Amino acid sequence: MQIRRGKAEEIDKIMRIYEQARAFMRKNGNATQWDKGYPSRELILKEIEQGCQYVCEEEEAIVAVFSLCGGPDPTYEKIWDGQWLNQSPYHVLHRLASSGERKGAGMFCLQWSIEQSEEIRVDTHEANLPMQRLLEKNGFVKCGKIQVADGTERIAFQLKK
Repeated sequence: MQIRRGKAEEIDKIMRIYEQARAFMRKNGNATQWDKGYPSRELILKEIEQGCQYVCEEEEAIVAVFSLCGGPDPTYEKIWDGQWLNQSPYHVLHRLASSGERKGAGMFCLQWSIEQSEEIRVDTHEANLPMQRLLEKNGFVKCGKIQVADGTERIAFQLKK
């Protein structure tokens, strides 16, 4: 597998991965995290333009997608039921999604992201147990809770190196 920046002409393939991830989450008890068509096509195109939307390929097929952008992220300014490990500059990992066709693709993307940045923050829904396990298995610790743009809570994690 290899990681590279996503391209605008791949938007349909990228959005298909997100649809597959939404279906997986619904099937596994997490029907509300990415409801109402989140993430939007416009958001992904904006991140492609900014150079922070990535794809994971195997044999020229996209098997996973994610965003790794430089912080700060305004949704991480207020945290409760805990605190961030430090106030160092950080990258934000968002919307890690796999097609489900390649075992280990999510792990590969997360480990690649860790190689790119000393400081990473990420959040996930309380019902997204697979993502929570993946984060904890790779050295991320729960730091507290944050509120995302739609007003819902997420569990906030930070990489502890």
